[in-house]
Parts: sequence; structure tokens; C-alpha cells
Amino acid sequence: MLKIAVCDDDEKVLGRTLALLKHYTKVPLQADGYLSGEALLAAGKAYDILLLDIDMGGLDGIETARRIRAVDKEVKLIYITNYSDYTIFAFAVHAFAYLLKPVKKEELFAQLDEACLYGLPNPGPRLEISAKEGIVHIVPADILYFEYLERQVLMYTTDRLWHLKQRITQLAQEFQQYGFAMPHKSFVVNLYAVQRIHGYEVTLTNGTIIPLSQKRSAQFRRELNEYLAEGGRAAWI
Repeated sequence: MLKIAVCDDDEKVLGRTLALLKHYTKVPLQADGYLSGEALLAAGKAYDILLLDIDMGGLDGIETARRIRAVDKEVKLIYITNYSDYTIFAFAVHAFAYLLKPVKKEELFAQLDEACLYGLPNPGPRLEISAKEGIVHIVPADILYFEYLERQVLMYTTDRLWHLKQRITQLAQEFQQYGFAMPHKSFVVNLYAVQRIHGYEVTLTNGTIIPLSQKRSAQFRRELNEYLAEGGRAAWI
């Protein structure tokens, strides 16, 4: 039984979404509706999928998801929004997908199919990287970013720093398939680690601020937008 929560402060939209879910027949499901983030949190129930309106009075969808993520790392978040530019929602609370209002049955069902197939984002294949400290065996999800500094490339992971022997442009090409992009000529960033973009600064989930060059801004935002629209799933999945 697939357990789904729909949270939207517009009663008509909430009712329509719940009605659409009744026609999804690929797997048995139970859907509950909530008119606010506060009501969803107060229910204290565990769900497989959350369909969250972003613009709600009181707790919005982002903050609601942030609080749920603190206690449930596995629930799949599907945001419902009026905005087609998903980069403005690139917060630490990673979404599985985004749906534009008004929600269309075909698009909703396609995302439910994807959620059932893929589950949580796969950390990816275990890569072998040559560093000055030795051979590193690591999955892409554990790499935050690469930086070219003083004629060497630094690889920042979730737990330490490595000094690589490769060129930054070479790494950018090799890691594009794993969801990495260049916001600046001296940086290659894991798009999964992007928390937000403000002006010409990219903030990562660990608090690091990466410069976003004016020349690369449009391309980087476009790549991030496409990555988020696909639910943060890189080509290797």
C-alpha cells in the first residue's frame, strides 16, 4: 500500500488532486489531504510520498518539508508550484520532482510511476580517483565540489579534502554525467549539494559559498533547473 499525503491550502486544488489519485491503479494507495503544513506535521503520520504546495499560508512547503526531513529521510517530496523556474527552490530539502499547477493527471501519474521505480536517489557507482594522498574509492554523492587553486585541484568530500592530479576542465567533463556543473571556471559543483543561489553566490548544504561567474550564470542556472526538474537523478541511474 502506497501512502500519500497531499498538502495544499486551496481546498479546491486539494480536492481535485485527491480525486485524481483515486484513478491511479498501478499500485494500491491511500491518500490523505491536509490544508496546511501545520496540520500535516500535527498528524505525525509516515508517508511514502508527499505532494506539497510550495506557496501556503503559515508554514510553506519548503519549511514543512524541512521539518519532515529532520525525522524522515526516505519520504519522496513532490512539490506543486506555479513557477517553472525550479532553481529558486534549490534548498537543502531535496525534491523528487516538481509539478506545475494546475496539476495534470498524466504528469502526476508519471511522477508516481517514477517514484515507485526509483525510490531515493542512488548514490551512484563507486569511482576510483587518483589523488596525491593515494587512490580514492568514492561515490559521486559524497563529493561536494572540486576547486582549482594554486595549480592543483582540490576535491572536497563530505568528510575530508583530497589533492588531485587531474585538470579542472577534465573533471567537469567526466562528472557531468553524475550531476556536476561549473558555476565558475575554477569550480565544479555537485548539483545535489546546492542549497540555494543568491545573486552571484552558490551556497552548498555544508555552508560553503561558491562564486557564480556572470559569464556562466545563465548556463549553470539552466543546468540546475533541469537537474531539479528531473528530481535530481543523474544519467547513471
